[in-house]
Order: sequence, then structure tokens, then C-alpha cells
Amino acid sequence: NTLGLDFIICDHHTPDPKLPDAVAILNPKQADCNYPFKELCGCGVGFKLITAIAFELGLPEETIYDYLDLVATAIAADVVPLMGENRVLAYYGLKKANENPNFGIMALKELSSFDKELFITNLVFLIAPRVNAAGRMDDGKKAVQLFIANELHEAKSYAEMLHTDNTERKEADKYITEQALAMILEDTSMVSMKSTVVYQSHWHKGVVGIVASRLIDHYYRPTIVLTRSGEYAAGSARSVSGFNVYEALQQCEDLLLGYGGHFYAAGMTLEIDKIDAFRTRFEEVVSATITADMLVPEIVIDAEVRLKDLTKQFYSIICQMEPFGPENMRPVFLARKVVDTGYSKVVKDTHIRFSLKQDGYIFDGIGFGMAEKFSLLQQNHPVDIVFTLEENVWNNEKKLQLKIIDFRLS
Repeated sequence: NTLGLDFIICDHHTPDPKLPDAVAILNPKQADCNYPFKELCGCGVGFKLITAIAFELGLPEETIYDYLDLVATAIAADVVPLMGENRVLAYYGLKKANENPNFGIMALKELSSFDKELFITNLVFLIAPRVNAAGRMDDGKKAVQLFIANELHEAKSYAEMLHTDNTERKEADKYITEQALAMILEDTSMVSMKSTVVYQSHWHKGVVGIVASRLIDHYYRPTIVLTRSGEYAAGSARSVSGFNVYEALQQCEDLLLGYGGHFYAAGMTLEIDKIDAFRTRFEEVVSATITADMLVPEIVIDAEVRLKDLTKQFYSIICQMEPFGPENMRPVFLARKVVDTGYSKVVKDTHIRFSLKQDGYIFDGIGFGMAEKFSLLQQNHPVDIVFTLEENVWNNEKKLQLKIIDFRLS
């Protein structure tokens, strides 16, 4: 404003009561905004802005649609509900990504040796981490350059940079997670708390949100990971199902310099000498408001099935429900009293390659990070399995397989 520039803000987070003095604020979550769909991601809000600009300038609709694959990538990366308008944008964005992708997406696919059809899950685990790694580990401009590249070879050079950034991100993520878990184990009082707040000044700011999510896998409770940023502490919060971490931070705002976010994820800054007071207050707020059932991870099962029911026709019906994501998750099934054929094995030290039988039907499956439970299969007793159904392509041969989420003795 002091420079005399008209400033437009695009946002999708829950806004504070006092809003910046901008010429326009585009945010469907504003109290006075009557836009009917409230769950757009940040890029979705930006897409609305360029749609309006294109309309005002009389540009053809194709100009706008060229960006749909990027919008779909953002929807996947931001883990917003895949319903309503997000579902429509994601559907057509995936169509664009598979038929006529942006050079950046094409380059990342080639670099990852991925030559199959892209689904939302591929955007989440293949494209988005590499795009986000640029801003986390170095400079987010590289991701912008990737997506505005006019030639594939130019996009590939930036894709290689992002791939390097992502490798460094994985290493930092693993290192900091191990350190944070050790801190919790060394402090017996932290183990029994209903929240986690950890801080180390040397942790990389770009991965604290990822580390918070990792910690929840071990200690299922609202979690905040802080590090030093300049003269202050900055960090990210992640929550568990049913608990509003943004509202919890509101009750700590006198100890914070700033904060923002939404129900399950938020960021904050505070003075370093207030970290201990903040940790105490946050634990008090969580303890007073969280219920016991919120602290127990839950698997929601959609239906119980027999392995003989899992036909290609059944799978094709499931695929009609694509794209999957929050509020429209891939169906989760339960099969009881299946037995190991004797060919299940541990692969790469941490995963289980399943070979299971029920009613004479044999199915293969994969269970990521489940090697420590392999002894249950070795007991030669029937097990109950919870899984999603997916299609595995190997040597151009398509075969249905189970993606095991959990299993137990029957």
C-alpha cells in the first residue's frame, strides 16, 4: 500500500477477525464470503482469480484449462477434501496430466521412470514431494521455473534439481524424526502427555511439518515441532482425527507472535524464551478438550468381503469412484480368517510381501512397514486383514493385489 500498488490476497486458511487492508481478499472461509464451496486449496483460489482475469480480458477458455493439471497437483498435495468443486477440478486436472501434461509434470514422471496412468495417489507421492522439496530445502523458485518451462529439456534440468532437493529432504526428515523420538523417550513425562511439543534450534525449518506427521505415527496425539528461524522459534502443528489444532492455538495466542492454519494443520512463530510456557499451555489446552477416543488411531472399514468377491469387475466399479482423497477415500475392506500360503516373505527388511488364501482363492498383497509383525504369519493361524484393492502392473501384466493396512490373528 505504501508503494501505491493494488494488492490482492489469495488464501484458503481460516482468517483472523482482523483482515489486511488489501484491495481484495479472495478466501472462501471469510465470514462474509458467500462463495458456495469452502474447501478450495490455495491454488484453487488462485485458479478462480486467473479465471476471472481471463474472462475480463476476453481470453479463450483453453487458456484457463491449460493449468488444470497443476491445480490437480495442488489439490492432491494440500490434502483438501475431494468433494464438490475439488472433485471436478481434480478429475479434469488428472485428465490433462495424462493426455497433455505440463512439461514440468512430464519431466518429473520421466525422471522417476513412471510410465503409467497418473492417479491422485501418484500426484501425492510422486509429483508433490519433489515440487515441495524446492521450497523446503532451498528455493521455491525452481519449482516455478519447472512449471513455466517452454521446452521439455529445460523442465528436465529443473526436475533434476528438485529430485536432489527431495533426496536431501528425505535425509533431513529421517534424521530429525529419529532425534525427536529419542527426546520423547528420554523424558518420561513426555511419553504420558496428551500432546507433543519438541524443539531443537538446528532442525531444518523446511521439514518440521513432515516430522510432526511422522511423530504422530508413533505417538498418536496433537504434535508441534519447532526450530529456530532468525531470532524466533517457528514450527508446524499436526493433529489427530477430530481435534481442532487451530482452535487450540487460539487459546495460546498470548504466547505467540503469529499463527495460522486450519483444523488439522497449522504454523506458528514465538519468542524462544516462551517455548516452555507454550509447551505447558498447549498441553493444558489439549488435556482439557481432547477425548480419550481421539487418542486412539482408528481404521474405518467400509465392508467385509471374501477374497472370491475381489474380481476385475468389482475393481472396475471401485475405479468409477475416482478420484480418491479426503472425504472420498478408497474403500477399505475386511477379510476374516485368511491363511498364509507359506510364500509370504519380508522384502527390503521392512515390508511384507503377502501370499494369502481363503476358500481356495489365493491373493498376493503388500504391507509397507509391517515386517515387525511377520511373526504373526509364521504361527500358521488364520488372520484377519484390513486392506484396499489395487492393480499392480508388472511386465505389462495387470494383476489385482491387496494393499494391507493392518492384520491380526483371527
